[in-house]
Amino acid sequence: MKNHSLSGSLMVLGAAVLWGTTGTAQSLAPPHLSAYWIGALRLAVAAAFFALYTVCTEPRRQWWQDLHRLRWSEVWLAGACIAGYNLAFFAGVKASGVAIGTAIALGSGPVWAGLLQWLVLRHTPRPAWWLGTLLAVSGGSWMVLGGGPQQAFSLHGTLLCLAAGLGYAGYALLNQRLVQAASPATATLGVFGAAALLAVPVALGLSGGIRMAATDVMVVGYLGIVTTGISYLLFSHALRRIASATAVTLALAEPLVAFVLAVWLLHEPAPWTAYAGLTLVLAGLACVIVAEMGAKPSTKI
Repeated sequence: MKNHSLSGSLMVLGAAVLWGTTGTAQSLAPPHLSAYWIGALRLAVAAAFFALYTVCTEPRRQWWQDLHRLRWSEVWLAGACIAGYNLAFFAGVKASGVAIGTAIALGSGPVWAGLLQWLVLRHTPRPAWWLGTLLAVSGGSWMVLGGGPQQAFSLHGTLLCLAAGLGYAGYALLNQRLVQAASPATATLGVFGAAALLAVPVALGLSGGIRMAATDVMVVGYLGIVTTGISYLLFSHALRRIASATAVTLALAEPLVAFVLAVWLLHEPAPWTAYAGLTLVLAGLACVIVAEMGAKPSTKI
């Protein structure tokens, strides 16, 4: 079981590495689309990726049976969570600024996940998990806020970013139930198909029609296939092995990867607080992995 916990933790860290390339990809090829359309289209491309992956890797009878095993009320709710996460995150960051918005959204996710695990599953995370989460959230906040706040406090933006963190935590908890009933690929196909159907009309209503340049196609394709499709497939497989609260906390490796890429590839300056935050994140992730490997199998579902 410890091997399953370790492999699940490594899968989430692999997903976080891919998530961490999002900002660099958008910096190297700036898109012209609105943030809402980027969020909606990446979900649509990811859903198409999951459909192709499922058809090519699983027998038709198996994925067809898996689709019937899923509780579609939970699929739509999980889809609403991931769609809400994307839309609320982009809107919250726009209102609060990149640094503050990212810190609130990513930092609140693990706390929401721990609370949901306690309220829904009646399982309180281990003390080592809380310690690791505190270290990782603090370190991540130092990393993104190290350069100083970019905008004044926005209550509207803060609430949106908190809602984004709750949406992400809710998705993780629901998806963990779904991947127990069906294969991770089929479950993720259902969730992201529902998310795309919900997000595209919202993007149309908020941003109007869509016009795409060549760079938009490249960015959306990369975000949809690599940073959403492949990464969330890894994430879904991991949820068969580790607790949802652990997975959400380990996803805090994302700003660590984004920081390294920004410094090494984009040559952005980094204050000492960012390096201190990086150290705290690494220490926190180590604590969370240790807590997960020591957890009882029954507490991971």
